[in-house]
Amino acid sequence: MMKKLIFILNVLLGFSAFAQTQVPSPPAVVIQKVGSTEVMIKYAQPAVKGRLVFGTKDQKALVPFGEVWRTGANEATTFEISNDITVQGKTLAKGVYSLFTIPGASEWTIIFNKEAKMWGAYTYKAANDVLRVSARVSEHAPTEQFTISVSASGQVTLDWEKTSVSFYLK
Repeated sequence: MMKKLIFILNVLLGFSAFAQTQVPSPPAVVIQKVGSTEVMIKYAQPAVKGRLVFGTKDQKALVPFGEVWRTGANEATTFEISNDITVQGKTLAKGVYSLFTIPGASEWTIIFNKEAKMWGAYTYKAANDVLRVSARVSEHAPTEQFTISVSASGQVTLDWEKTSVSFYLK
């Protein structure tokens, strides 16, 4: 009986220790109603960890300007909407998309791709893009972990390092 109790305690302590381990890029989900449309964004949150995040290849930036980025870590970020909406004034049909970006120093390209399930951007194909829009970059207070937020008014904001990029849904 005592051996069984010790075994159960070890199992429980093991699960507790496992649950407390930090994941390098933890998963996150944002759900927000914008008008009558539910918006759900699933992504992973990489951390700065003292690295230069956005910049040129010469600067050895983690996310180089001018290249397609999965907009998070691990699997491609997904963007799901329950109704047709407009993004920066352009129509996007109801559905699930992967959300990619092409960062630049002053402007980003926001990409909605019809292939929603993929790891990173390794199998990304521009031919599957259903919508591309531009968004302006602004400086932001330092943010250690990549964060996406959506306001009830439809502002989607991507914050990481000292960079903030917003685009608008209606």
